[in-house]
Amino acid sequence: MVLDFITWGVKPEIFHLGPFSVRYYGLFFAIAFLLGYQLMEKMFKWEKIPLPWLEKLFMYVIIATVIGARLGHVFFYGWDYYSQNLGEIIKVWHGGLASHGGALGIVIAILIYSKKVSKKSPLWTLDRLVIPTALAAFFIRMGNLMNHEIYGHQTDLPWAFKFVENVHEWMAGGQPIYSLPSHPTQIYEALSYLALFGIIMWMYWKTNAKDRTGLIFGVFLIGTFLSRFLIEFVKENQEAFEKDMLLNMGQLLSIPFVLAGIYFIVKAPKLDKSKS
Repeated sequence: MVLDFITWGVKPEIFHLGPFSVRYYGLFFAIAFLLGYQLMEKMFKWEKIPLPWLEKLFMYVIIATVIGARLGHVFFYGWDYYSQNLGEIIKVWHGGLASHGGALGIVIAILIYSKKVSKKSPLWTLDRLVIPTALAAFFIRMGNLMNHEIYGHQTDLPWAFKFVENVHEWMAGGQPIYSLPSHPTQIYEALSYLALFGIIMWMYWKTNAKDRTGLIFGVFLIGTFLSRFLIEFVKENQEAFEKDMLLNMGQLLSIPFVLAGIYFIVKAPKLDKSKS
């Protein structure tokens, strides 16, 4: 018998530790950074790159991701509110992060890192950094699944999910109120990013793509933001102002990244096969 839908009753919290709680989202975020660091360490050792560069790189990336994602949410999605409540901007723990802002933050951080630390082209760093970033994107979307957030429109597909709409009240002991069966767009995106991770891993380890500066980064941009653009068609809008837009904010912000990806792929230097 095929289920008509899946009732998603997993709670966001794993357990309480005194006044604090450990959530799947935070756990997945930590796993993403741990695995990402180990993967980058393996790449740096293989290419005989100084490991102190890696420690500084992750410090830059972590700070840039949080600040960029937060400011992206503030300016792209919620400026009407935050302009009247400036003190709320720093309260990241209240929720509100935007992946496009995080991406911009990372790019800016890599520009600074490349000038001050590696002395290499920013694209050289990005070609390597985007590999663990794709894996991190997978874990983050799985965290969104655990949080019952960022899901899609109503659907009658057999893999539709019913998510809890009143998560805060539910976590406080109230009865859950479930959404209509909806597209589990978190899973759609997570699988897209996992597939992208496999592709660019293969490109790095099994081809000469890492020697064609900007190529892996370009593939990452297209794979990430074209997936995001397409999945947004079945995803619920994040803010009310998107209701009457032909393309929502997530799609509009994805277009420049896709175009940039095409540019970097086209401009990636060709290698002289006679010397290989």
